[in-house]
Amino acid sequence: MGAAEVFVLLALLGFCFVIRPAESANSSCSSVDLEALRGFFRGLDSGIPGWDNASSGCCSWPGVRCGGPEGRVVELQLGGKRLRGAISVSISGLDELRVLNLSRNSLSGAVPGELFRFQRLEVLDLSYNDLSGSVPINNSLPALRVFDISVNSFLGRHPVLPNSPDLSSFNVSYNRLTGGINTIICSFSRRLLYLRFSENSFSGSFPSGFSNCTSLQELYLDSNHLVGNLPDDFFMLSSLQQLYIQSNELAGPLSEKMGYLSNLTVLDVSSNAFVGDIPDISRLQRLQVFSAQSNHFSGPLPSSLSKLSDLRTLILKNNSLEGGININCTTMVHLSALDLGSNRFDGRGLDELSRCGELKTLNLARNNLRQIPDSFKNLQSLSYLSLTNSGLRNISAALAVLQQCRKLTTLVLTSNFQGGEVMPFVGIEGFKSLELLVIPNCGLTGSIPPWLGSLTNLKLLDLSWNKLGGSIPPWLGDLDNLFYLDLSNNSLTGELPSNLTQLKSLISGNISQQGSTSNFPFFSKRNQSGKGLQYNQISSFPPTLDLCYNNLTGPIWPQFGDLVKLHIFDVSHNHLSGHIPEELSGMTSLELLNLSFNNLSGSIPASLAKLSFLSSFSVANNSLTGVIPSGGQFSTFPPSSFEGNTNLCGLHAADCETPKTMVPRRSPRRKATITGITVGIAVGTVILLASVFLYLSRARSRTMDDTERELAEAEKHVDGEFSGSKLVLLFHNKDNKEITIDDLLKSTNNFDQANIIGCGGFGLVYKAMLPDGRRVAIKRLSGDYGQIEREFQAEVETLSRAQHKNLVLLQGYCRPMDVCKPRGCRDLISWVLQMKIEKREKEVFDPFIYDKENEKQLLQVLEVAYLCLNECPKLRPLVQQIVLWLDNIEVDE
Repeated sequence: MGAAEVFVLLALLGFCFVIRPAESANSSCSSVDLEALRGFFRGLDSGIPGWDNASSGCCSWPGVRCGGPEGRVVELQLGGKRLRGAISVSISGLDELRVLNLSRNSLSGAVPGELFRFQRLEVLDLSYNDLSGSVPINNSLPALRVFDISVNSFLGRHPVLPNSPDLSSFNVSYNRLTGGINTIICSFSRRLLYLRFSENSFSGSFPSGFSNCTSLQELYLDSNHLVGNLPDDFFMLSSLQQLYIQSNELAGPLSEKMGYLSNLTVLDVSSNAFVGDIPDISRLQRLQVFSAQSNHFSGPLPSSLSKLSDLRTLILKNNSLEGGININCTTMVHLSALDLGSNRFDGRGLDELSRCGELKTLNLARNNLRQIPDSFKNLQSLSYLSLTNSGLRNISAALAVLQQCRKLTTLVLTSNFQGGEVMPFVGIEGFKSLELLVIPNCGLTGSIPPWLGSLTNLKLLDLSWNKLGGSIPPWLGDLDNLFYLDLSNNSLTGELPSNLTQLKSLISGNISQQGSTSNFPFFSKRNQSGKGLQYNQISSFPPTLDLCYNNLTGPIWPQFGDLVKLHIFDVSHNHLSGHIPEELSGMTSLELLNLSFNNLSGSIPASLAKLSFLSSFSVANNSLTGVIPSGGQFSTFPPSSFEGNTNLCGLHAADCETPKTMVPRRSPRRKATITGITVGIAVGTVILLASVFLYLSRARSRTMDDTERELAEAEKHVDGEFSGSKLVLLFHNKDNKEITIDDLLKSTNNFDQANIIGCGGFGLVYKAMLPDGRRVAIKRLSGDYGQIEREFQAEVETLSRAQHKNLVLLQGYCRPMDVCKPRGCRDLISWVLQMKIEKREKEVFDPFIYDKENEKQLLQVLEVAYLCLNECPKLRPLVQQIVLWLDNIEVDE
């Protein structure tokens, strides 16, 4: 919880204490208030726990507080009560209200204008709902102190509250507000302490006029479209403590007048277009956090930064800074997090960093460091260290030094040691606290060293894309906390160790409760997925066994089916033999199963159809025979999942031949019996079809009330109240409201697995909240769109007519062509090429560097490009080139 949230909470508590009059001895409330509350109650789609709508004792209802001699309602505290529906205009009858808190619910629709005319209201909190429409710019709330409408879908310009002279906290963050930021609000209230405009679509020049907010302590303007530079009057805010202006389009040099804001503790100017040197801000003696990443700063690291004795966090990555790392840790005694990644620093000054006794997080990736100094062993507080692509040499010496950092939990050494060095086999006895060890793409030879077996806290091990040989040691299965193992793209031999089937964290571990080991995010790229994914903390990594592209032999052990927590199992491109164990169906969490390019024989077990979360499957290029299972997710997999097995038949393969048998001569009685059965089936079919026709006709003519009831049922299903219900798909809104792929990605958090609530014949189903407030289930198709289009079209047509209490109301769908056709093939190619050029110019795309500024846009490009390959085959080489670039970076900061 940030300081602003703490303030609002304290403010709410304070106001409740200040304004709480003596409670009425009688639990009944005035008839005016009772009618207002009943009207509010009737306008909701959900109940309010503890409210008795038939009773007149509303002062005793939960969340209602009465006061004063007349027992009027003065507080309505209904935050987090799971309320759904609209806010009724009836609530305006509560004209003695001081506190109105409806936050953290699912209220939707427009807010009645009367709500902004309460003459005694001091706290108005509508945050974390799905409210929409515009907010009146000019309001009449003369007693207002706290105004919070954040995390909704309000449109238009932001309100300015001209009649609220006592306003101290104003928050309109995370909406869809547009236009410029109107600083006239500072003229209306000189007591403003907190102003938040984050995550909207405000545009135009950075406004002047904030100097009138003479008491302002926190200002959030981040994640908008502001341009220009900071006006001179802005630096008159001598009381300002926290300033967030990141993720805008501000440009030019950063003014040295920033030093006038002498009370700043947090300064974030990251993800803009500032240029030139980092100015002297040594006068900011209270500064604790300074972030200026992802700009165009150049020149040396200013020595004036070392004068900031109270600085805790310094983030300057992804700029063009150069020279030595000039950090004086004897004066910066509190420095705990330092991120200088993706610059042009050389190794000078590294020894001085060893004096930073409080340093916990250090990112020096993508610089030119060459070697780790012996003095790094003195970093006894260090927990996270990334030295990716820093030109390091001598891995034995590097590990010998770093093993003495006793608290080190995360070590990332990706893309170093490119001279064919040998993985040290002995001599390493430290790293007892290590949880993540990442050394991919280093060309290391030798074998997997035995000292890894002593790292009992290890959770993630990535040694992929090296040249390691020998066998996979069985003691890896004894690492109780290990849930992510990537040994892919090496030269490992021997059998799959049966001990890997005993990994406790993949059998019964609760990986979701394993916390982050880093303040800085990772970027992870799956080798064969063809698409980048970022994981911000260790608990976000999918439980994985990736052993592909080696020389492994022998069988796949049936006991792998015991790994019920495993999400990704990839043993493709080896020399495995034997049958596919039907016990693999026990891996109930599996999302990817790749057994392709081996020497497997026998049939594909029908039991694998039970893997309801399986979205990627391949047994291509083996020696499999028999019928391809047709149940579960198998209908969603493309033909390429089964190619290279000439004796497979059925789905996606040749038709299975029916064995020829001798047909016995039928007796007249048997012929009559068969004829009767045939006629009976025909008559039954006609009756069934007629019933279905009547049912669908009635369903089509249902009233809007029935539709609303179906939606309410759908919401219950989405909430998981009917776990056995059948959830179906939503893709595009049939009533022509504008919904984009971005909306779908946002509403499902980029199809995060945490939002999965079921599966069907064509893919996984996700719960989501659309921008207009509707709760829906979204089915994301898996596999070859061309192959399943006919079946999916039939499903869409059926569901568009059928209605049932266990069916979510179908509201429409979209196909890849709906995304691709408006652009056209030529435009799509230009779009991808433009992204390529832009990223290379910023030295962000090749090699790829994780950054919040570009990550969403890049993933969107890849997402749409993949969807449009059938429509525009010429995209394929461009997509393959992007994937090739990404394959060079396996795990990065």
